[in-house]
Amino acid sequence: MRQAMANAEVGDDVFGDDPTVIELEQYIAQLFGREAALYVPSGTMANQVTLKTISQRGWELICERECHIVNYECGGPAVHSGLLVNFITTDKGMIPAEVVRKSVRSKNLHHPETKIVALENTHNHHGGTILPQDEILAVRKVCDEFGLNLHLDGARIWNVHVATGISLPELTKPFDQFTCCLSKGLGAPIGSMIVGSREFIEKARRERKLFGGAMRQVGIIAAAGLYAVKNNIARMSEDHANAKTLAEKLNQIGMFSVDMNRVQTNIILANTKEPAANVLEKMKQVGVLAVPFGPKLIRFVTHLDAPRADCEEAVGRLSEAFGK
Repeated sequence: MRQAMANAEVGDDVFGDDPTVIELEQYIAQLFGREAALYVPSGTMANQVTLKTISQRGWELICERECHIVNYECGGPAVHSGLLVNFITTDKGMIPAEVVRKSVRSKNLHHPETKIVALENTHNHHGGTILPQDEILAVRKVCDEFGLNLHLDGARIWNVHVATGISLPELTKPFDQFTCCLSKGLGAPIGSMIVGSREFIEKARRERKLFGGAMRQVGIIAAAGLYAVKNNIARMSEDHANAKTLAEKLNQIGMFSVDMNRVQTNIILANTKEPAANVLEKMKQVGVLAVPFGPKLIRFVTHLDAPRADCEEAVGRLSEAFGK
């Protein structure tokens, strides 16, 4: 990947003539069976540029309470697009179709107009859980009935594809547009994609400029994303296997408790007997790093730079630190 970056042919993407960016955007569009794609620096920008492109101020967005769009993007829907957010609480991240139906506001002079539904697959805050495809299709039918835009935060859609065997075009077909991430499990140092129709992408390109996401000789890092999607998708099955093994072994350490039904891809949410901050400090002392996800909840993520041997080493150190 570093070699691909060093050898990348570049132009000026603000002018639309960086050949490596063009190749990446065309490759991603073809991979998903869509007309066009747009390269942006981050998943947050991808989601927020999308919302800005498809919305009007004062519209209502329906989304899951723990989703990335509203929990990890600094209030972006309200700040950038003037959207009212209707939060739906779920167990594993999937908003049922009938709940969407009941949440759509009737036409009324006094109401904000419900216009967008956003789903996240896999769902980060629910532990990398996979949204059932049949339930997504049911939500699509409700959106068609009420004329709603259905957006996907597909940062980890690659993990869904590898875990389920469902093709990328089929997974994303129900959505009007979607985003996907080139870093995280794919291993690129930076970058996400917005994917949709050619008309939508041209509008999004202008919003990307407004957000400060238009870059010059960006083919240097786009090359990393291109390498990632061509080489690192299939190997994600190793991350999933490592996550399951790591979760099973964490359950053998008295400090941690993991719901194995939620370990579906490469994310592990471990409940802790002590406050997460205290546990993380002790983990750091033995060279094992993770992130807090709640007062007594820690998130572990497996990826291409954390092979099986490292996972086993981590468990060994945690066993010594916390005992059985």
